[in-house]
Amino acid sequence: MEILFCVLGLLIPFVGTTLGASCIYIFKDKGISVNLSKIFNGFAAGVMLSTSFFGLLLPSLETNVDYMPPVFVVALGFLLGVALIFAIDHLVPHFHSQGNYEEGIKTRSMSKDKKMFLAVLIHNIPEGLSVGVSFGIALANVSNGGDLYSIMVSSLMLSIGIAIQNIPEGAIVSLPLKNETNSATKAFGYGVVSGAVEPIVAIIGLLVAYFIEPIMPWALALAAGSMVYVTIEDLVPTAVSGEGKNHYGIIAFIVGFLLMMCLEYLLS
Repeated sequence: MEILFCVLGLLIPFVGTTLGASCIYIFKDKGISVNLSKIFNGFAAGVMLSTSFFGLLLPSLETNVDYMPPVFVVALGFLLGVALIFAIDHLVPHFHSQGNYEEGIKTRSMSKDKKMFLAVLIHNIPEGLSVGVSFGIALANVSNGGDLYSIMVSSLMLSIGIAIQNIPEGAIVSLPLKNETNSATKAFGYGVVSGAVEPIVAIIGLLVAYFIEPIMPWALALAAGSMVYVTIEDLVPTAVSGEGKNHYGIIAFIVGFLLMMCLEYLLS
């Protein structure tokens, strides 16, 4: 049964991304408005930050560590997660469609649509990692005699929370790709493939967390740090941008944050 929980948990975020990418067939040639983009980004940012805190940082702080205070482990692991995505961000060539700027090593041998695809891929790495680490730790606890449902439900809620924010995120990244490639089918394919990286990275995180128990708090904090970095860099700026002169993004952020907090508390 625990294997079934893990398989479902690793696949659910991918399903969310796929659903979001399918929005290109709904919006068609109209694209996405500034206000709707702010709402999507704000909601996704709220869910991701709430997940980072309630689903990753709090469990890592509650882990027993005998070689240093847990808070130091969490702080160092968090910084390692930030450093990991920072390094990827500055080495891998990619293009941010929302801010209309390019990062990473400059190269002319790669098309703009591929650089946009890589930007989405970088975004999805910490999400897959966080889900995998969570399920790896849950699987280890079940193997040690813990209650299956009480342990697995918390990880499942983390997966569902990631999937919830992946729906608007899938739309956010696929629509610009449609404009760039002039093909809804190709943009949808890019969105689906970008989402496929999440279960792949999740499997790696699961195996590491399950078989190397001492690094569990490190892995949780690292996943949280990488998610917070991506959220602040990619989602928050668009959610609170001056375009539209309203607070839709901020309101959506609060809704996303509180929704994930309530799900974590009620169902864990």
